[in-house]
Amino acid sequence: MRQDAEATGRAGRWKTIPGDAHRPLLRRSNLDEIPNLINVFFGQMSLVGPRPEQPYYVQRFREYIPRYMERHREKAGMTGWAQVNGMRGDTSILERTKYDLWYVENWSLWLDIKIVLRTIFQMVFGRNKNAY
Repeated sequence: MRQDAEATGRAGRWKTIPGDAHRPLLRRSNLDEIPNLINVFFGQMSLVGPRPEQPYYVQRFREYIPRYMERHREKAGMTGWAQVNGMRGDTSILERTKYDLWYVENWSLWLDIKIVLRTIFQMVFGRNKNAY
């Protein structure tokens, strides 16, 4: 997030803005994931798990999405079951939460390997714009 996000109105916004010049390049190249990769190396995040949300959104979503906070039983990850199934970016938080809860309830090492492989496949072939 930009340092002046609060002043410019960028913070607290759920959807991206059409024509926002910095988002498409960062999103397409996945350069926006570098800080998350650093957090994985420091142990603050996992490679696979539910994607983290800004605290502002966590407070809002926990009020109206049943079981939303259960997705926090697992450490936040760079990629997850929701992302490899097309729930990345401007997609339904309700649907994304369903995928995250399924992941938390069905976690296995094999599932994590499958998610990593699907993430790599999506990054290389890019068939779904809302998936890795």
